[in-house]
Amino acid sequence: MKVIIATEKPFAAAAVEGIKKEMDNAGNEVVLLEKYAAKADLLDAVKDADAMIVRSDKIDKEVIDAATQLKIVVRAGAGYDSIDTTYAKKKGIVVENTPGQNSNAVAELVFGLLVYTVRNFYNGKAGSELKGKHLGILAFGNVGRNVARIAKGFGMEVSAFDAFCPAEAIEKAGVHACKSQDELFQTNDIVSLHIPATPETIKSIDYRTVNQLPKNAILINTARKEVINEPELLKLLAERTDLKYVTDIKPDTDADFAKFEGRYFSTPKKMGAQTAEANINAGIAAAKQINAFFKDGNNKFQVNK
Repeated sequence: MKVIIATEKPFAAAAVEGIKKEMDNAGNEVVLLEKYAAKADLLDAVKDADAMIVRSDKIDKEVIDAATQLKIVVRAGAGYDSIDTTYAKKKGIVVENTPGQNSNAVAELVFGLLVYTVRNFYNGKAGSELKGKHLGILAFGNVGRNVARIAKGFGMEVSAFDAFCPAEAIEKAGVHACKSQDELFQTNDIVSLHIPATPETIKSIDYRTVNQLPKNAILINTARKEVINEPELLKLLAERTDLKYVTDIKPDTDADFAKFEGRYFSTPKKMGAQTAEANINAGIAAAKQINAFFKDGNNKFQVNK
């Protein structure tokens, strides 16, 4: 089988070697397409591909139609909103992700950003500590669980809400289970977002929701840009000078957010999974999943069933 590694933002060299080793052992051919300059390059590369490994690359209807032999696409990472999963299903193509492989990297970034924020972005002035603060986690998946684990090490009080995770499972992890999203925002000094971008969540973090945060609260987003209602959050930040917003996903209206100096920070690029370990783990996991699919039809991580 021919497997294309199509990454506009390339894997680390060690990850590519790991993927190739897995594929070679299974007798599959690997073709590498990195830093492609135009979509035409991707369309040409996928013409005879049986499988694809991608990162944040956009796999839309045009790409899927060009890949006439394609059977499976694996997104090396958790989020897969860059792939048209519905159209892929219509064409009989399996789409998978690699949940959990990037989760610790994202969780550690949360605390890198939080320490930076509570210490006033290292401007030399006295800040505050995370110990004793109340942290609310919105969505208790792989990343959320790792955030909770690290937060306990900081001595924080941790709670979570997840519409799809039973309260019993949250409590079993030693975390207080909020009864609603509103309760999460009302009772925590810091809220960390880990929800996917779905029709239900897009722009759901709006004026009403965020305004429930107590005074001097911090909203941190290492999930998806699309879940933020940017115009409404900008309006709220203008009204509430006590609030801070930090993220590793530059907003569409970054210039407007940047006006709130000392209360807003965004990394230049998405940083959540940008560690050597996460890069390697996700890439090799993707290779193993493709090999398992071709070997015996294993589709455990399929997201478009």
